Amino acid sequence: MQKLRRTMLYVPGNNPGMIRDAHIYGADSIMIDLEDSVSLYEKDAARLLVYQALKTFDFGGTEVLVRVNPLNTPYGRDDFEAIVRAKPTAIRLPKTETADDVIEADELITEIEQKIGMEHGTIKLFAAVESGKGALNAAQIAIASKRLIGIAIGAEDFVTDLKTTRSPEGIELLTARSLILFAARAAGIAAVDTVYSDVNNEEGFASEVKLIKQLGFDGKSIINPRQIEIVNRIYTPTEAEIKKSKRIIEASLEAEAKGSGVISLDGKMIDRPIVERARRILDLAEAAKINVE
Repeated sequence: MQKLRRTMLYVPGNNPGMIRDAHIYGADSIMIDLEDSVSLYEKDAARLLVYQALKTFDFGGTEVLVRVNPLNTPYGRDDFEAIVRAKPTAIRLPKTETADDVIEADELITEIEQKIGMEHGTIKLFAAVESGKGALNAAQIAIASKRLIGIAIGAEDFVTDLKTTRSPEGIELLTARSLILFAARAAGIAAVDTVYSDVNNEEGFASEVKLIKQLGFDGKSIINPRQIEIVNRIYTPTEAEIKKSKRIIEASLEAEAKGSGVISLDGKMIDRPIVERARRILDLAEAAKINVE
């Protein structure tokens, strides 16, 4: 089953209590941040804190990513040196604009892995696109490294780069979301949407989650645990969808057992893409702890 990333919860890298407790809320992934949420005066202390947290805390099997500072800043290389050694699932690259950004990070991780005797490829990468240039280069970014497991959009920097602001409808993000989603699907990696900053506007948040689910995103970055239930509810299939999907999979297995390439259900032909969608629905149901047996 493909790893589900319906929710990726941001956690400030300078808050030990939030880091310690982040996994208990039920997010599929947590992303500890050393970049925007940490002031320049706290960068070194936060890096050490996150390193110690990853080496010490039990995150209960929850996927853990760390967003580092860009390599073109004074903090980037030190972040990589520490965080690779702490061994999270992946390092999230902020403000990714070209394939070379990913390649540079890949080469640095390889250098550190070799230096400390870690198996090559242990640390994965997750790229965040936050500019028009990055969106236009998304297809190349998505295939730049075998370490890359996902690509995300960061809307606040993106709309600033476009000299606009975010709207309730999100029309200013549609092209970038589409480019990033196409790139992810072509590369076979995850696509994660941006945060929704107004945590008290649950109706607006739910509307945006429905939009990005319909577009095809795997999930959404979130900044508050209260948003987890809303995302999971929207991504959870209905009972009717689950029942239909089970019947589609059963018909597929039956055709396979007969050595037939033709799948039929209720007198209708079932194409392979429909089977794939059925599997995805059952995966989402299992993630929601719904018994699909």
